Amino acid sequence: MSNTTGKVVRHLGDRLIKLQKNTQAHSAHQASRIQLQESANFMLTNRIPRLFSSWLMGKVSKIKHPWFAQPALWLWRQFADLNLHEAQKQQFNSIHDCFTRALKPGMRPVATSALGTSPCDGILGAHGLVEDGSLLQVKGFPYAIEELLVDPVLAMKFHGHRYLTIRITASMYHRMHSPIDGVVEQVDYIHGDTWNVNPVALKRVEKLFCKNERAVLSGKTAQGEPFAIVPVAAILVAGIRLHCTGRVFNQTDRGPQRVRTHAPIHKGEELGWFEHGSTIVLLVPPHWNLVEGLSEGSRLFMGQALFE
Repeated sequence: MSNTTGKVVRHLGDRLIKLQKNTQAHSAHQASRIQLQESANFMLTNRIPRLFSSWLMGKVSKIKHPWFAQPALWLWRQFADLNLHEAQKQQFNSIHDCFTRALKPGMRPVATSALGTSPCDGILGAHGLVEDGSLLQVKGFPYAIEELLVDPVLAMKFHGHRYLTIRITASMYHRMHSPIDGVVEQVDYIHGDTWNVNPVALKRVEKLFCKNERAVLSGKTAQGEPFAIVPVAAILVAGIRLHCTGRVFNQTDRGPQRVRTHAPIHKGEELGWFEHGSTIVLLVPPHWNLVEGLSEGSRLFMGQALFE
């Protein structure tokens, strides 16, 4: 190797090492920034009247006036990673309109050959098998499946089954889609609180998902096995829209309420939406294994393969 070639190789090597260090430093800074934001978020949102704030957010988010909506969305972008380039439209007449935005066709291809797909955009949280009737919200914080579902008979169907948690942040795509092929047989609405569900809250508030407002969509897969999809509301979530019930559930509803239905669903089909970010807990057959390469903290996109 000539001296000139050697110098070029060393120079490129030095540049690569410097780039790697800069990337690592940027990632560490970004992670630290997110952790600081979530700690501040928890401190603020759990020291205000949660139910009233969620009701107020529902009213404010539906104010339809460009002089209000545009400055509000600009402010939202200053505090969150709000990216609207995938949205079907770019102009929104209210905050609610932006929260519940649809995406351009083809933005979320659906892995139809997988056993199950991601029902939403989000971040993969705690997952595993339901053991001794318990799930984990985070390590060291178990909660009972019977408390989550409220129905002891329904809860018994999922002992030993697989569960998975997905957190949807405020800036993400908020619509929920079917993760399976099957039939929704009933929907249970459970009235509750609206605690923040970010990672800081999950490590401080026991049985958080069992305390918050939520809905339970349950039924059978195309193979006849039981499943459940549990959208859990949170602070500032003004409602949960479910197409199979034809309505929005919110804090004015008292529960538990049960709606019987027989709604066939298919992977990727839209089920409804949150009117702000929150969490979905999935309960699926025990032999459905998480796709290799996914782990707690993985970024998920609606329609991607989740179970195989």
